[in-house]
Amino acid sequence: MVPSVEVLGRLSGALDLDESTTREVCDLLVAVEAAPGDSAEASGDEARVGSPLDEVIRSARLVRSFQCVVLPAMLQSAEYARYVFGSALNATPEAVGRAVAARVERQSLLYEPGRESVFVLTEGVLRTWPGSPALMLAQLDRLLAVESLSTVRLGVIPWRRAVPVMPRHGFTLCDRDAVVVETFRGERVLGDAVDVTGYEETFERFERAAIFGSEVRELLLRVMAEFRDLSDSVTR
Repeated sequence: MVPSVEVLGRLSGALDLDESTTREVCDLLVAVEAAPGDSAEASGDEARVGSPLDEVIRSARLVRSFQCVVLPAMLQSAEYARYVFGSALNATPEAVGRAVAARVERQSLLYEPGRESVFVLTEGVLRTWPGSPALMLAQLDRLLAVESLSTVRLGVIPWRRAVPVMPRHGFTLCDRDAVVVETFRGERVLGDAVDVTGYEETFERFERAAIFGSEVRELLLRVMAEFRDLSDSVTR
């Protein structure tokens, strides 16, 4: 049985662990939870509608997300999201359909004035593709469109550039109040100030390593060209 973050926090306090050690222990817990499990709990969470991330993001004016494997939920096309939810072992078509609809509806927040969204991805995210090259071409085209919004900053850490921190998992900061850590078991909301500050510092390091603006657009167009070539070779 894996203890919760709350239990670890109480244990750390009882053992008088310093802030750095406490944060490292919490990171290890997240890494353990990110490992695939065999239980029904681990397999079904992703297909449920109304994840913790939904409500936290709706109330946030500043959203910052780092992802190293899967595209951020707010940027996923409907077909891409269908593969994300469909990968859950116990997913049903009905549950997946509801989850995809909820995810797409949430994305309307990107267009609301007064909100700011910052996304930082590794280049590997752009090249990890489900379904078909055609699906990824549509998804990358969506990224180009979203990148042009005044309310959005999209950054990518190119594979030619070393990462400042070894990525263990994706996470999303909502204002400066909470961080949502994404694992195979679902999404865990952390509200402790120490946790939020630690993830903010980590995000800023990833952000400084990323390219933005015209450089990102050039990279997206280059990856799209490669997917077109791949699509041609697959259909021959």
